[in-house]
Amino acid sequence: MEPCDPASPAPLRARFASFFRCFGPGLITGAADDDPSGIATYSQTGAQFGLGMLWTSLYQIPLLIAVQEACARIGATTGKGLAGVIRERYNRAILTCVVGLVIVANTINIGADIGAVAEAVRLVVNIPFAVVAIAAACGIVLLEVFVGYEKYARTLKWFALALLSYPITALIIHEPWGEILKATFIPHIQLDFAFLFIITGVFGTSISPYMFFWQASQEVEEELSHHLPVEEGKPVLPRTWLRNIRIDTVTGMAAAEITQWFIIIATATVLFSHGVTNIATAADAARALEPLVQSFPHAGQLAKAIFAIGIIGLGLLGIPVLAGSAGYAASESLGWPEGLSKRFSEARGFYIVIIAATFIGLLINFIGIDPFRALVLTAVFNGIAAVPLLFVIARINGRSDILGENRGGALSRTFVWLTFAVMGLAAVAMFWAMAA
Repeated sequence: MEPCDPASPAPLRARFASFFRCFGPGLITGAADDDPSGIATYSQTGAQFGLGMLWTSLYQIPLLIAVQEACARIGATTGKGLAGVIRERYNRAILTCVVGLVIVANTINIGADIGAVAEAVRLVVNIPFAVVAIAAACGIVLLEVFVGYEKYARTLKWFALALLSYPITALIIHEPWGEILKATFIPHIQLDFAFLFIITGVFGTSISPYMFFWQASQEVEEELSHHLPVEEGKPVLPRTWLRNIRIDTVTGMAAAEITQWFIIIATATVLFSHGVTNIATAADAARALEPLVQSFPHAGQLAKAIFAIGIIGLGLLGIPVLAGSAGYAASESLGWPEGLSKRFSEARGFYIVIIAATFIGLLINFIGIDPFRALVLTAVFNGIAAVPLLFVIARINGRSDILGENRGGALSRTFVWLTFAVMGLAAVAMFWAMAA
């Protein structure tokens, strides 16, 4: 994240350029939030419940922003990632529990995302699943370890533009906008297992454990890249640093939720309204884009190609984030050198965790789990795993002995605790419905 000051009295063009220099970890985290697991979960939500869960896109925005801003501020203020702060301030049992949860959740998510990338490739090219999955895992590891995530993410993030197909689809076909606005602002809740299962997944894929660790650690990397001075073990932040973090985070998280809103609208309109209530494959999900290309011959094939580009690009963007956050969590908890700015020889343990998480995730695809269904199950697991992590983040966010004057304000503390309560309630309600 380059230094920026969009409020400066400079000419408009210079201020516009300065505004875009504010973007960094928050924007990348927001893009990674709409990974294949997110697309699959939102697609299943729209297909199964129509517009019934559209309100989650709106009401998650302040929750997601509050949590990610708190994580970013913790990393920026302390000069340490989340696991590093927990290691210093809490006992070993809490550290082990927190790090264990994020590594397990991330590894499962990596496996599901690799499977989704392989299935997406197979939508347009007839290549054996195993060949594509292994090639994807090897390619991601080589790029992240030897090229550096930041460099190749600059190219891959353009694949995320394929997600524009969902808002375009929603805008070119006849939509019941009155119903859409009503469903956006007025929550609809059912107390049956199917509804509670999916809503736990929606929360889990939007407010995910890997995002907490990734953004905190990436803020530390930003400070190191700018060679900020350190006093009493903490970085000295420039006047506008935290403001820029907030601009970056708000933009990235809002974009992620707007994308979710349009995916649910498109799948609800195209699939649910035509009786397709269950998405079993990537091809089923791609059918939501067919109206976009219905004026062309072979519209279904073009819809599959557009869907595949989005899944592949976001998978290759998101999988390194998942593996990297596992590496950060493990390395910080054990006191190892870490960081994507370091070479392999400088942070062997960090990169070995990334490699191990990626290839263990790959192996999950060969134990008979359907890749597309695994994406939704992964989202639900993340929704459960996030609850104890949010409790710890909420505690740290409110501690002036850790954050000093950068302790979370009343609004920040309220929304982080509210996120913990909402996600905890969703998980408990899901288990209650399962047992009933």
